[in-house]
Amino acid sequence: MIIKLAKEGIPPSAIGVRLRDEYGIPLAKPIIGKSVMQLLRENKLAPAIPEDLQNMLDSARRVQSHLNSFKADRKNVRSLELIEAKIYRLSKYYKKIGVLPQDFKYSAVVAQLS
Repeated sequence: MIIKLAKEGIPPSAIGVRLRDEYGIPLAKPIIGKSVMQLLRENKLAPAIPEDLQNMLDSARRVQSHLNSFKADRKNVRSLELIEAKIYRLSKYYKKIGVLPQDFKYSAVVAQLS
C-alpha cells in the first residue's frame, strides 16, 4: 500500500495522513516494523531532498516571487532571511547525517534584493 502510494507521487507525510484517515492505521511503524521513510528508502522511492527541506525551499521561492513584485515589503524581506537561515541549518544537518550530498548548496537571494 505504502509503495503504491509513493509510486503515485504522494509525499511521505501525506502517505501517513492517508493511512490514518482512510485506512484507520494510526502509525505504520508498529505494524510493518519500520517507518514510512525507511520503507521508501529500501525500495528507492524516497525523495531526493527531504520533505521538510523541500517545503522550506518552496516557501522561500514563494516569498521571493512576492518580493519581485513588491520590492518595498520589508517585513517579507526579513521573513525570507529567517526562512533561508532555517534552510541553511537544516541542510547542514542533512549533510552531516548523509541524507544530502556534501555539494548541496542553496544560493541566498536576500543579498540580491537589498
